[in-house]
Amino acid sequence: MKAMVINKYGENAVFEAQEVNKPTPKQGHVLIKIAASSVNTVDTMIRKTGKDLPLSPDTPAILGMDFAGTIEEVGEGVEGFAVGDEVYGCAGGLADLPGTLAEYMAADHRLIAHKPKNLSMREAAALPLVGITAYEGLIRANIQKGQKVLVHGGSGGVGHVALQLAKYFGAEVYSTGGGEKQLQLIEKLGATPINYKTEAVEAYVEKYTDGAGFDIVYDSVGAGNLINSFNATALNGHVATTVTLCELDLSIAHFKGLSLHVVFMLIPMLHNIYREQHGEILKSMAQIIEAGHLTPVLDEQHFSLEEAGAAHARLESGKAMGKVVIEN
Repeated sequence: MKAMVINKYGENAVFEAQEVNKPTPKQGHVLIKIAASSVNTVDTMIRKTGKDLPLSPDTPAILGMDFAGTIEEVGEGVEGFAVGDEVYGCAGGLADLPGTLAEYMAADHRLIAHKPKNLSMREAAALPLVGITAYEGLIRANIQKGQKVLVHGGSGGVGHVALQLAKYFGAEVYSTGGGEKQLQLIEKLGATPINYKTEAVEAYVEKYTDGAGFDIVYDSVGAGNLINSFNATALNGHVATTVTLCELDLSIAHFKGLSLHVVFMLIPMLHNIYREQHGEILKSMAQIIEAGHLTPVLDEQHFSLEEAGAAHARLESGKAMGKVVIEN
């Protein structure tokens, strides 16, 4: 089969088209013909950082984690899936799991679910990693109907899904953005937009919560922005975040009694534990999508498998609005 392969990591790493062996599904796995895959920040980190990142696969490496496609073969011990089923998931591209930038991949059936019927392959491929991340963070923060939820970075990959899911769960949702297009998208998705460049944390906390703070803050920006999240959260509130690779003074969190939930959704793939939870989340998301409560936002530019490098560059440019997707 054809695959886009990284033979050497680094800032100038390139994808090379190569013929590689088509995988065979072992027990508990299915063979999937890939229709589309999406690019996530972690993919670009692996390409540039290589083995200095503990989760990077050995070279030659087939990257790519998210996909949508059709099952062509079912391994022993697989239940609930059959040849011809359209599925989506996040199931490779790290450690010893070959990725999605190829014509086929063998995936653990616990990491996948049937594709939402009302989404195209391209749309479905955009959702697994960011969707599972958003869903997990909100559930761990014990989201409840009627709560006030703030999403930092509501026009981004994780943020635009967290925003919609929080609304689906019955919360009153607010979200920060830094430009007119971002703020327009946030409002279109059903949240109250907040321009973090012109509105101070204290100002919008006072304006929207009478100074009490938000019940949950989902921070998809992370790092230094976590201090803003702590300041925006109500006493005994919850902060969920995807980016904590930093040193931080937790004094504010201590004196406010905050619960901090760090979401690292790659753990099931890396450590082969709780994988069935990802399949269940994807199944739940498909139901939410089919009921009309969640829509992925895709970047306007289209990329083919051979243009994997350009797709990575598009995401890294910061100019993409929505998920960057590669189509086979």
